[in-house]
Amino acid sequence: MATHLKTDDIDSLPVLSYSDLRSTLQSGDLLFTSGKYLVSNAIQQVTNSPWSHVGIVFRIDSINRILLLESVEDMGVRFAPLSKYLTDYENGKPYKGRVVLARCSNITTETISHLSSFGIDELTQPYDKDEIAKILARVILGKGKKKRDREYICSELVYECFSHAGVEFGFNKKGFISPEDIWVNEQISIVGRIL
Repeated sequence: MATHLKTDDIDSLPVLSYSDLRSTLQSGDLLFTSGKYLVSNAIQQVTNSPWSHVGIVFRIDSINRILLLESVEDMGVRFAPLSKYLTDYENGKPYKGRVVLARCSNITTETISHLSSFGIDELTQPYDKDEIAKILARVILGKGKKKRDREYICSELVYECFSHAGVEFGFNKKGFISPEDIWVNEQISIVGRIL
């Protein structure tokens, strides 16, 4: 995208019908959320961004599913139907917040193969709860450096999947990668807002 957005900018995007947009989604597309939850608000404050979460879309036509590979606080790395954000994210209710889909340019069949292979190998790896505290220390104190491991916050999982596929997103100057750092990459463009 290469452009930082504010919450008002996201609000001005038209909300498209998921059923209409679904047929255009491709494996390797990205889901960005701007949540209205306590943890989401903390992420938005620390990163000075409206984005609080990012995941990778996988289209599996043989079973007529659009799945999202993501790392979430209570489960770690998982696949979930993308439609859950719209209908049953939590206790039978949709996701509280905004949901935007984006596309990374120059994605090939080989890129998707590497993305999916690495992502599937990381299924059930834990969410990196300690990394949140370390990010706060880097932001507030300017100390510490990210050590690569097999525990992931959402943006680390996306970074590692794409990195293993030969597509690089840059860490920010504070030594971590957030959904915002992926969003502002020049290879990213908006597909549409669904919530």
